[in-house]
Amino acid sequence: MLHDPSHRPQPITTEEIRLLPAETDVLQRLVDEFAGIAALRVHREKAELWRRLNDLESDRPMVWINEIPWHEMNVNDELTLRTQHSWAREWEMTLRQTLYQWRHLPADMVLSDFMECPLAIHSTDFGIIEDVELAKTDEANPIVSRHFNIQIRDWPDLEKIKVPRITHVAAATEERFRVMSAICADLMSVRKVGRTHIWFTPWDYLIRWWGVQEAMLDLVERPELVHAAVDRMVAAWNTELDQFVEQGLLSPDANNTRIGSGGYGYTRALPNPIRQTIGVAPCQMWGCSNAQIFSAVSPDMHWEFALKHDLPWLSRWGLTYYGCCEPLDFKLDLLRRIPNLRKVSINYRVNLDRAVRNVAGRYVFSYKPNPAIFATEVWRPDEARQELIRVLEQARDCHVEIIMKDISTVRYQPQRLWEWAALAMDLVQRGRH
Repeated sequence: MLHDPSHRPQPITTEEIRLLPAETDVLQRLVDEFAGIAALRVHREKAELWRRLNDLESDRPMVWINEIPWHEMNVNDELTLRTQHSWAREWEMTLRQTLYQWRHLPADMVLSDFMECPLAIHSTDFGIIEDVELAKTDEANPIVSRHFNIQIRDWPDLEKIKVPRITHVAAATEERFRVMSAICADLMSVRKVGRTHIWFTPWDYLIRWWGVQEAMLDLVERPELVHAAVDRMVAAWNTELDQFVEQGLLSPDANNTRIGSGGYGYTRALPNPIRQTIGVAPCQMWGCSNAQIFSAVSPDMHWEFALKHDLPWLSRWGLTYYGCCEPLDFKLDLLRRIPNLRKVSINYRVNLDRAVRNVAGRYVFSYKPNPAIFATEVWRPDEARQELIRVLEQARDCHVEIIMKDISTVRYQPQRLWEWAALAMDLVQRGRH
């Protein structure tokens, strides 16, 4: 993740990557397994189903699982890391998690037939990070409760928000590519990949510096200050995007890249040249935005303090996705002002009938089931099944993706998530929509 409100980006090392023979062997075995799975025909078939969904020609609803509580998922040491080098451990973790998901909860996941080597891109970030007090119920869980200490109180504090500066550390990219190519030799090709889908969400950052209650009150009490803060964030993001374009660091994302808070980006609606893997323009890619903190804010205020500011960003992209965890069923009229809007996030708390009426035939209905189903003391798969049946039946005239995400816990019973994936796929493949 290029930006993270909780910490500053670390410098990128250009040191030679030296792996022990045992580490190389571990990675080669994982790549070999990955390559064998990626060669299966089912991935091409699933890619076409995703493509038809995103082009509003769907054959059936699609299912994908993301934001998994990996600290609770390890069985039979499938996720236990065996390398020691920090770079190797990151790659090993990615491989093991991908293979684990394929074995136990694949749903409609798609594996690439090549290994990605991300460009080593460094950002100076926005100059300000959150100052928080944390509350934890599980030391192993990265999901925590936060109390934000206020850092933006008045006009002078806006100067704390800086414009990021982007640098491609080419030497680090080449070193990673060299090592990956050696490990993947005779197994699968390695491809350098630049920045793909960019998670653009000014309000997710502002509330961490401003405070939730304080920011919401200032929508009424100090609206000009709020406008200025959002404008500053959007300008910073747009300037950063200009740098990506100028340095040729963007890659196509009409593939198995996650788009917004939803599923994959396969589509024919974006003019992505097949042979161009780095150096594309934003108009050849997906954009996104959201304002999760505006769940209870009126449509007029949502437009005034969020979406109106987002338009200079959203207008740069070929297709767009809007929303995350905020209910949007009563805000579709304002979302129609977004250029090239293609997907809308539909939270489980919405008025489902209203959401269906406003989305059907126009956009992808990106439904997010309630992840709290996994946190109950007793696992109740029938309740999970009934939620999906209700949604699929009411949204039968929509182009639907079911995205299970924001899973904080499965109570250290990973089989709950496995079972959910199986029952969801059973429903969509049997035509229960």
